[in-house]
Amino acid sequence: MVIIGAGFAGLRLARALNKSDFEIWLIDKNNYYQFPPLFYQVATSGLEPSAIVFPLRKVFQNQKNMHIRCAEVNNVDTANNRIETTIGNINYDYLVIATGAQTNYFGNKQIQENALPMKSVSEALFLRNTILENIERALTSDIETQKELLNVVVVGGGPTGVEVSGAIAEMKNNVLPKDYPELNFNLMSIYLVEAAPKTLGAMSEQASIKSKEYLTRLGVKVMTSTTVTSYDGREAVFSNGNKIITKNFIWAAGVSGNLLKGFSAESIARGNRLKVNRYSQVFGYETIFALGDISLMTTEKFPNGHPQVATVANEQADCLYKNLLKLLKQKPLSEFEYSDKGSMATVGRHLAVVDLPFIKFQGFLAWLFWMFLHLMLILGVKNKLLVFINWMWKYFTFDQSLRLIIKPYKK
Repeated sequence: MVIIGAGFAGLRLARALNKSDFEIWLIDKNNYYQFPPLFYQVATSGLEPSAIVFPLRKVFQNQKNMHIRCAEVNNVDTANNRIETTIGNINYDYLVIATGAQTNYFGNKQIQENALPMKSVSEALFLRNTILENIERALTSDIETQKELLNVVVVGGGPTGVEVSGAIAEMKNNVLPKDYPELNFNLMSIYLVEAAPKTLGAMSEQASIKSKEYLTRLGVKVMTSTTVTSYDGREAVFSNGNKIITKNFIWAAGVSGNLLKGFSAESIARGNRLKVNRYSQVFGYETIFALGDISLMTTEKFPNGHPQVATVANEQADCLYKNLLKLLKQKPLSEFEYSDKGSMATVGRHLAVVDLPFIKFQGFLAWLFWMFLHLMLILGVKNKLLVFINWMWKYFTFDQSLRLIIKPYKK
């Protein structure tokens, strides 16, 4: 079995198949697993990257049926049951696509060239560097240029956009004035732009109202029912005609499937996702499965497909694991049914919203719940401890010493 992608679904399936009769080849372009829900904290100097990544070879040290290869997949040769990668061809009997999603710019090439995405640890680090470098440049600039370098525009009012704009606002309020006493941070404005009429549109009405209230309390200017028409690297133009000058333009507005070449047009759905049946089999391919954000499965409860969140990926991996064992024993397969466990987002200190199937709550208790759950989901005891220490230090001191500009080496 070849599994492409070591995200939530790929990693969970590979670990579950320990001691099974499968010989597993796990292919990923990185040699580590990363925890996407906390990318924004790396981008805003809240956590170091090492706290939310974990080496794949460490995860599978004791799994004898596992082979790990760092490579990029160029093509899936479905006719000959093999994948073509940057390190050569690999044959398979069963193939699992778990490549996740990438940033969706909705066809706007100009925004794609100039915006700052946040879909990986390296992109989060680049965003951190950009924000800090622009503040450093502002020290030696005139007032108008300072506004340009300090202003932040976040596009996308989902959990990622809400969380990153709230974190930057807390930096502005509690940290940056102490680091840069020469700068007037009244010149710095933080905007959150959302095309829909409300933030956190996929969550409850209470969560949407409270998230906007919390953001406004922190000083974020929330612009709903507004889309971005262009951004040239300096000037953002909006559908209502407004313009904002900024060098910090963060794109968190949507995702599309990280699709591989080689699949028929009939198996590809909207958003560059692979159509799958209730057993996660890709339409038209009996031995190829797709999990998580890359897959689109329609059910009675979810006629437009499941939400692209970690819980769906994990539950699909668990279901596929059981079905693969049944497949080997030639037993009938079980259909996947998603059990929605709720959703949540944090805006800032003591400010979060939680929607569970049986209760909805906001504020301090929701913030504690959000922290506890994310802490439990992080891989590795050492990483959990690092994150907990960082969070506690920040809580009691309103500060942390992670504002480092680490540039890639150039020879």
